[in-house]
Amino acid sequence: MKDENLIQQPIALRLSSYFFLVFWCVMAAFPIFWISVMSVKLPFDAFDSNPLNVIFGPETLSKGKGLSLIDIIFALSIIFFTAKLATGWLVKMVNTYSPIGYRWLGWLVGAMTFGLSFIVIFLGFMPSLLSFLNDVSGPLGNNILGFSTEHYSTVWFEKDFINNFQNSLIVTTGVVTISLTFGTLAGYGLARSGSNLAFWILIIALVFRALPHSVLVTGYLPFFINSAEILRPIFGDAAPTLYGMPWATIAVLVAINQPFTIWMLRSFFQSIPAELDEAARVDGCSHFQAFRRVIMPVMWPGVITTGLFSFLLAYNDFLVTSMLLEAQNTTMVPAIASMFNMETTTTDQVVAVAAAVSIIAPLFFLVLFFQRQIVSGLTAGAVKG
Repeated sequence: MKDENLIQQPIALRLSSYFFLVFWCVMAAFPIFWISVMSVKLPFDAFDSNPLNVIFGPETLSKGKGLSLIDIIFALSIIFFTAKLATGWLVKMVNTYSPIGYRWLGWLVGAMTFGLSFIVIFLGFMPSLLSFLNDVSGPLGNNILGFSTEHYSTVWFEKDFINNFQNSLIVTTGVVTISLTFGTLAGYGLARSGSNLAFWILIIALVFRALPHSVLVTGYLPFFINSAEILRPIFGDAAPTLYGMPWATIAVLVAINQPFTIWMLRSFFQSIPAELDEAARVDGCSHFQAFRRVIMPVMWPGVITTGLFSFLLAYNDFLVTSMLLEAQNTTMVPAIASMFNMETTTTDQVVAVAAAVSIIAPLFFLVLFFQRQIVSGLTAGAVKG
């Protein structure tokens, strides 16, 4: 009992910790909640000085655009069960049916299938079903909350935001794939090496990671602009101009991200006992076979965690993409910034808010699908086995 009393925190400390935790959660979640509410209201409601009018949207309701109690209950139920399935059933299915050593492929297929199914059900079947239920349910089918998706239709199709999404997908996929491929091999080699050269490589990588991004972009920029002339002796008239191309942005973001990836993966590999390598070698595996068949399955949570950070770097980048990509090839973050910087009407501003909300959704789905691997990966990287 005495030991338990020593370990237990005083009630004042616990209450203050809970207070600051709740305060931080509210402060972090409020802007996301508020812009989400604004994005589904007509401009008059979205910029109303009365917060209740922003939330309930009387002007939006007067235009016949809103949600009934049935709509709200069904939508919240589907979102809740989707989260439960993604964190329970999907994990079990991937672990059961993924080929040995290719669980990453199982997660990729499972996440894409699950995401597409959610979109088809939520946007395809639900509107027709809810329309029928509202028609036959009497007063319960009356709209009580202003709601309109016209701003999302405008930003995705009229403003061609889908093109910015495709560019973001190309850049993030390239950065994550290249960073993890080279980072995994380098991290494993440095973790198993005890030489001074490995130490100095890590120090140089850390210094390189600490440099401002603007310095690196400035160094690459002249080469990308003059790439056609520089590469002409090799490729002739087919020499490409790299400036404005997604591949140039991928190269710079990989150069920025690779040192961090190597450091992080090295710490994960160090948490795996070297005896596993030795046991695999005794069983007849080569060094690469031991790495692929024995170490990598154990490293899966660490790879997902590192891949998430690489994804966030490329997905949220503004400086590199805005400097190296032209307006028609830019990614989502610079595109949203340009929407807010333009002289616009209130309607255009709500459209820009809808674009800002759209960029959040993939992040929530990503964390939702991989939350168990992320938590276990962060824990494994913090403790050396």
